[in-house]
Amino acid sequence: MTDIYVGLMSGTSMDGVDAVVVDFSQAKPKLLAHHQQAIPAQLLEQLHGLCRPANNEIAAMAEASVAVAELFASSANQAIQQAGLSSQDISAIGSHGQTIRHFPELNFSLQIGSPSHIAVQSNVDVIADFRNKDMALGGQGAPLVPAFHQAMFSSPNEARFIVNIGGIANLTRLLPEQTLLGYDTGPGNTLLDQHFKRHHPHGLDYDDNGQWGRSGNCQQALLKQMLADEYFALAAPKSTGREYFHLAWLDRFLEQPEFAQLAPVDVQCTLHHLSCQSIAQELLAAEKGTIYLCGGGDKNGFLLELLAKALPKLSLSRTSELGIPEQALEAMAFAWLARSFKLKQTGNASSVTGASRTAILGALYPAQ
Repeated sequence: MTDIYVGLMSGTSMDGVDAVVVDFSQAKPKLLAHHQQAIPAQLLEQLHGLCRPANNEIAAMAEASVAVAELFASSANQAIQQAGLSSQDISAIGSHGQTIRHFPELNFSLQIGSPSHIAVQSNVDVIADFRNKDMALGGQGAPLVPAFHQAMFSSPNEARFIVNIGGIANLTRLLPEQTLLGYDTGPGNTLLDQHFKRHHPHGLDYDDNGQWGRSGNCQQALLKQMLADEYFALAAPKSTGREYFHLAWLDRFLEQPEFAQLAPVDVQCTLHHLSCQSIAQELLAAEKGTIYLCGGGDKNGFLLELLAKALPKLSLSRTSELGIPEQALEAMAFAWLARSFKLKQTGNASSVTGASRTAILGALYPAQ
């Protein structure tokens, strides 16, 4: 059997599916192919609906789960073809699935995208359900990628901070001779995208390069109230999702008399500052080191300017400078987790998630 794996990832921002083909036969993994596929508008609307309570949720989830699986399988097949390989060349597919609810306080996380459907349609064994074993051990089940960051990016000489700005932003601290830490800092793109779409129902689904937000003015009183949310004060381990940071969360502030008349563009500017400050406040104590960015937010020029200004002691870079492209990184992590499962190696870091011990993560869904 080869040492080639496929990783499939669709994050909280739901901006598309990333499928990668990775060869782990050498010390440094080699990315053989990376295919990105948009989520069709109808399915995207269904997924957004599943992130909040509604009627007939089970039937809606069933329909969406099969549709997500078909999209994931198509993405995997196209990535395998792009790499010039066949299903027989792939050891396994690691599928994160699409998160629709994440409840660490209940020790439960739900990802849809039927692994059995992916296995049948790709003719490749699928490893999935990576989060709930960690949660059964008392962990948050997230973030899982810091263990991969440690394996790929640790340096004995440099303090490195991997900042993934997806729908939710998360931080991995890679400090020489110190315990691995990683956690969700709060909203990355999710509030920016949802607020933008509310006021721009046609066209792009996101604030391109932060141009709309840049044209507004930060409302300091609003920012202060949002940063006072109890999540930001929690100590690690901690994780969150769009079931917490959503438009209803934002509206609780905007419905207050003092903020009710704010211009939407000023709210968008303030949300940029919120994403920036909730990341930056976790790194203010760092005297030196480099922030390596990844995730969709690393394309938001306004957000990156704010981050650089907030953290003048740290350098800003991207994970591609360390050999892994920003947009492929999370999918590669789930290829790595699938490989860890097959090799009976642990995949979580208990110092990150808070689990009582490390464990082999995932479950096998055979193609045959």
